[in-house]
Amino acid sequence: MTQHSLSLPTLALASKTHPDALLADALPDEATCWQAVQRRDRGYNGRFWFSVRTTGVYCLPSCAARPPLRRNVDFHASPDAAEAAGFRACKRCKPRDWQADVGLSKPVAQACKLFDSTDGDTPPSLAEVARKVGLTAGALSKRFIAELGVNPRDWLAARKRQRFRKALREGEGVADALYGAGYGSPSRVYETSDKALGMTPATYAKGGAGAHIDYTTVDSDYGRVLVAATQKGIAAVFLGDNDRALENDLKHDFPAADITRNDDVLAARVKGVLARLYGRKPSALDAADVPLDIVGTAFQWKVWKELTRIPSGETRTYGEIARRIGAPSSARAVGRACATNQAAGVIPCHRAVGASGDLTGYRWGVARKERLLADERRRSNT
Repeated sequence: MTQHSLSLPTLALASKTHPDALLADALPDEATCWQAVQRRDRGYNGRFWFSVRTTGVYCLPSCAARPPLRRNVDFHASPDAAEAAGFRACKRCKPRDWQADVGLSKPVAQACKLFDSTDGDTPPSLAEVARKVGLTAGALSKRFIAELGVNPRDWLAARKRQRFRKALREGEGVADALYGAGYGSPSRVYETSDKALGMTPATYAKGGAGAHIDYTTVDSDYGRVLVAATQKGIAAVFLGDNDRALENDLKHDFPAADITRNDDVLAARVKGVLARLYGRKPSALDAADVPLDIVGTAFQWKVWKELTRIPSGETRTYGEIARRIGAPSSARAVGRACATNQAAGVIPCHRAVGASGDLTGYRWGVARKERLLADERRRSNT
């Protein structure tokens, strides 16, 4: 499977990839936020933060502290917004360090910060960073592959692209943005523009002109379903409780695209998506009725393809999936690849579970994951 034209930001980097204004636009509605807080839903970490007026602190949705009363809770699009409102960071969940919550070990988290500390300047060498975090260069590379699915070199290249995208969104000219991000020449950006932006830098700088996404929402046994597609194929399938929250999620993931509701044009593709949700057709990444227009690393595609091989109603642990794709030490990276899946049901990440068999997190809610599996098992037994 080849990479396609639209780049999807990962959840773990969303708050740093998008400007605060875009995050504010993408803040889920209050009912969705409150439900996530009640469930302590890790899938919403980084998508919003909540504060408690009676304690004066703000937290991650997954915070394990005693649940607050709804009347005392407010929601914020970023840690900065919460602190500007007068709240201080919770010492228990450490909301400013929420990336560690997605499973990064301390050495890898520290290494990421050290690599990032130079911004557009020449980054420190792998050996230098490894020495500062107490590992050899080889050991640190293995940790990166196991936890992030990429080696340090590829991770640095991805961060460079993210800095470039962010600068363009904030209004910098193409030349300033590319040199500020650390590119040595304009040709290097244009050579890799599909991977970096999904379009040429000049087009991206105009706010994503030329990247058009149609979407529609329908009802299902699992709540509301949003299906979004480009001319090439399906770009997103989201599950949720109300259309407004789903539409905000779409804008969050595609902030520069031209997004239009178009129920008629997507009718056939919606049928294909629902057929997979209801188990009428097996998942397939290259099926004609559900062509995908999503971007993933080579590692993510391996994980997503392996998910489609899991029989309906059955589950595999992240470790089992890692072994099946030939990367036995990459269970954490497998979990992260599942978390970044944008095509619910089409790529059945609900069939991936923790080492103990627990359902663990699911972007669209653990209760929904449980029901999907229960329905699959029921259909398999009839």
